[in-house]
Amino acid sequence: MKLQNKALWADAAILLTAIIWGSAFVVLKSALDYVTPIYLMAFRFSLAALGMGLIFHKRLANVDKATLCRGAVLGVALALGYGIQTVGLQYTTAGKNAFLTSVYVVLVPFLYWVFYRKRPTAYNLAAAVLCLLGVGFLSLGEGFTMGLGDALSLLCGVFYGVHIVLLSRYAQNSDNFSLTTIQFGVAAVLFWIYAGIFEPFPRELGWPAVGGILYVTVFSTMVALSLQTIGQKYTSASHASILMSTEALFGTLFGILILGERFTAQTALGCGLIFLAVLTSETEWSFFRRKPSDPLPPPFDE
Repeated sequence: MKLQNKALWADAAILLTAIIWGSAFVVLKSALDYVTPIYLMAFRFSLAALGMGLIFHKRLANVDKATLCRGAVLGVALALGYGIQTVGLQYTTAGKNAFLTSVYVVLVPFLYWVFYRKRPTAYNLAAAVLCLLGVGFLSLGEGFTMGLGDALSLLCGVFYGVHIVLLSRYAQNSDNFSLTTIQFGVAAVLFWIYAGIFEPFPRELGWPAVGGILYVTVFSTMVALSLQTIGQKYTSASHASILMSTEALFGTLFGILILGERFTAQTALGCGLIFLAVLTSETEWSFFRRKPSDPLPPPFDE
């Protein structure tokens, strides 16, 4: 398959990931009425690791030490991001949680600078300012105070950004399915340890919780994260992040349509500014400057 076609399929895989994740905000919001957040994540990633292990056990039998280490690092970043996001979802709306989490799109160029010495552009800096303004309108209430759920949603975006930047490099030289399975297993172990210390074990799970756990295990974890890992092998971290940021739009839409969440003018302005920040950071408004004869940018970072 030609590189250009691979890049197109990679974009489609990552966009589908964003749609699945957007729907998961609504499912998780309902499931959290029946099960504590960290135990929910422990069940989710344990079942996902078990399922992936059964399917790809032959690949795991031949996994090398480098892939094992990379998967462990990704698992830690994944556990921090998902754990903080799920706890934050208890204290804010599904739509706001989705949008505030999407600030990782603006953070990715700066994280790439920290990890790989690739300096951000003036457009990245402008996007950061727009993003901060958007976050302010979206999360600050009367008296310019920020709720716990909003702050946790922002923090989880940092760890998502770290995960995206690391995955963009690790996916190039590792078996994608082994890498995905290992990070699921590491995340599951961390969630069980944390849940056992800080949360009571759920004695009774309602059907909404069971259904929610199964949904996020199969679709949001096994399917979506596998698609993300495969997709990021053929595209850059920043390009992947812009596609995954549409998760916020889908999360807000599902929250309004299914949960009946309010979408005020202030919320709309905040979302609009964050979306403008995403466009500024990722496109640098090149569609206004590029001539038809100009060459297209490469599909992924060298």
